Amino acid sequence: MGGRMLWLLVPVLFLCGTCWGKFVVEKNSLKVTSPNSLKGVYESAIGNFGFPQYGGTMVGIVAYPKANRKACHWFKDFDISYKSKPGGFPTFLLVDRGDCYFTTKAWNAQNSGAAAVLVADNVAEPLITMNTPQEVNSKADYLQNITIPSALISKNFGDRLKKAIENGDMVSVNLDWKESLPHPDNRVEYEFWTNSNDECGPKCDSQMQFVKNFKGVAQILEKKSYTQFTPHYMTWYCPEGFLSSKWCKSRCINHGRYCAPDPEHDFSKGYDGKDVVIQNLRQTCLFKVANESGKPWLWWDYVTDFAIRCPMNEKKYTKGCAEEVIKALGIDLKKINKCMGDPDADEDNPVLKAEQDAQIGKHSRGDVTILPTLVINNRQYRGNLDRTAVLKAICAGFKETTEPAVCLSDDIQTNECLENNGGCWQDKASNITACKDTFHGRLCECPVVEGVKFVGDGYTHCKANKPSTEGGWSFLWVFFILTIAGVGAYGLYKYRFQSYMDSEIRAIMAQYMPLENLEAQSHIRNDQS
Repeated sequence: MGGRMLWLLVPVLFLCGTCWGKFVVEKNSLKVTSPNSLKGVYESAIGNFGFPQYGGTMVGIVAYPKANRKACHWFKDFDISYKSKPGGFPTFLLVDRGDCYFTTKAWNAQNSGAAAVLVADNVAEPLITMNTPQEVNSKADYLQNITIPSALISKNFGDRLKKAIENGDMVSVNLDWKESLPHPDNRVEYEFWTNSNDECGPKCDSQMQFVKNFKGVAQILEKKSYTQFTPHYMTWYCPEGFLSSKWCKSRCINHGRYCAPDPEHDFSKGYDGKDVVIQNLRQTCLFKVANESGKPWLWWDYVTDFAIRCPMNEKKYTKGCAEEVIKALGIDLKKINKCMGDPDADEDNPVLKAEQDAQIGKHSRGDVTILPTLVINNRQYRGNLDRTAVLKAICAGFKETTEPAVCLSDDIQTNECLENNGGCWQDKASNITACKDTFHGRLCECPVVEGVKFVGDGYTHCKANKPSTEGGWSFLWVFFILTIAGVGAYGLYKYRFQSYMDSEIRAIMAQYMPLENLEAQSHIRNDQS
């Protein structure tokens, strides 16, 4: 029992070693449009599973079940279904907190046909982040199949929603994620907090699958300078009183300064936590070296290749295997080894020290305590590590009209200009439109066509800016006249210069031959020229 308690206690101590910042609960907006008694905008906390619709909105009608109100069981067992009828509004299922995992509630709500799940807190407290269960041998394969968004709402707001529904009111809600991520400019900065451990169960599996699936689009965005990507690795330090324990010696390097949990949670088999720390350090240094050479995207190639060629379960999670992968990618191994330093030295490792410092929240970004974590434009992403969902979140980080073409593809967003021209002005005869498709929706802006600027409100009218056009033609006429004048002046200058030279030559030649012979020579030269 004592060993079990130590296992539970020490990770907490490790975590507290970095708890000088704060954990930020990422939120989205929840707007109630009816009934009048509830109209207003409320806060809700984004769940760390499912697919939050970053950059978008969802409209639905809230339902509160008469049975299975905590959604801990299948709704079909109660003959309840929330599938929307054709033309009907989607259902946002309101359920109570308690008795089972948040993910179980979302999974059961999704299978009942709900489009989103709202979890009402059961205590009056500040909003928290709903996370996935931390089970070592979890059978929760369903976690990666949760696709609906989820949000936690306060107890007070939840009670008001329940009362309105029980009174027979239709509660219409708009879930809005448009401002959940900042989108200030034409480049998105994002971090990926990850781990080289491949034996930590479903989380490790989904993490590695995401890296493999996202590699292609990540590298394209990076090569074209649309994004600035940085990988990070989470470590902890061993508390002073445990430095000499087997627990810390097997999990830490640099005399307890940088530690990671044992992959198998078993001292007697497999790899140790310190093996994970060293590999994390190697991957961090590889990124630094690749970045300095102008090829930061090679990190994605290394991580995917290492996972395939050097897995723990095949006993290949070694320095030798890692170096073979590095050499195959043509990255400078000597620079990487120099960057890594000595893991046995009783001193700080500057690379890992910087990683620990980066875990602590600064400004609007909170502490990174959930592994894995994506941080996009200094906000922590919430939801499944799914290629499309993450790409949508990154696309939501671009300023409107600056997003790359991949963000406007059909599988990422809907082109609102295709239906009724987005409600914008259009000249069908000349095929000119003011509708401009963006990831966040569409903009109605008068266009520029072949250098001609159209002006107007973009909705009801746009008109060619004739003054600037006439001014443009005036400029061309002036330029043309000046050009002709210049050519004429040059011709006159050339004629005068030639005449002057002829007179000078004639004067010189007259000293050596009769003038009439000089004139005859001149005629002969001209005839032959």
